[in-house]
Amino acid sequence: MPANLTSSAPLIVTAELPASLQGWAEGLRRAHFPPERNLLKAHVTLFHALPASVLDEARRLLARLAGTYAPVAASLSAVMDLGGGSAFRIESAGMLGLRAEMAEHFHGMLTVQDSHTPRLHVTVQNKVPRAQAMALQAELRQSFRPRDFAFAGLALHHYLGGPWGDAGRWSFRGTTAA
Repeated sequence: MPANLTSSAPLIVTAELPASLQGWAEGLRRAHFPPERNLLKAHVTLFHALPASVLDEARRLLARLAGTYAPVAASLSAVMDLGGGSAFRIESAGMLGLRAEMAEHFHGMLTVQDSHTPRLHVTVQNKVPRAQAMALQAELRQSFRPRDFAFAGLALHHYLGGPWGDAGRWSFRGTTAA
C-alpha cells in the first residue's frame, strides 16, 4: 500500500482470534452482515484510532507484548445486543490487562472512545433495522453455547474508510500468562 495513503490514517489495534473461531465468525458475518457493508474480517477491536504518528512505536510495543505473553485466555460468553446489530461478548481479564498496558503506554494520545475500557466482542451483524437484529439475536441464543479459547495474537491496521490496510500482525509466543 502506498505510504501516502497510510501516513495520516489512524491506527486500529485488534486482538487476533484463533483460526477456528475466526472461520466461524466469518461465516456468520457472511450470512448476516449487510453485504455492501461487510468490508472487514471478523475482529476484536482494542483501540479504534491511535494517531498515525505512533506507527513505529505501536509496532515495537505490539511485537514486545506478543513476544512476552502466551496466547491469552478468553471466553465467548453471550450473544450481545448492539442496537442495530448483533455480536458475541468476549470475557478476557488477560486481554483487558494487556489493553490497559497499551493504554498506559499511549496515555495522552487516546481518543475519548479509546480512553474507556471496551466491551470486548466480535460483531456478526451491524447497521440493520432493530427488528432484524432482535430476530438474529433470538436465533443465535437458541444454539449458543459459551466456549473458551485463547487469543492468538495482536494486529495493527490503518483505517482507510472501508477495508483496513494491514500494518502488522504478531502471534503470542511468550511464556508469561496475561
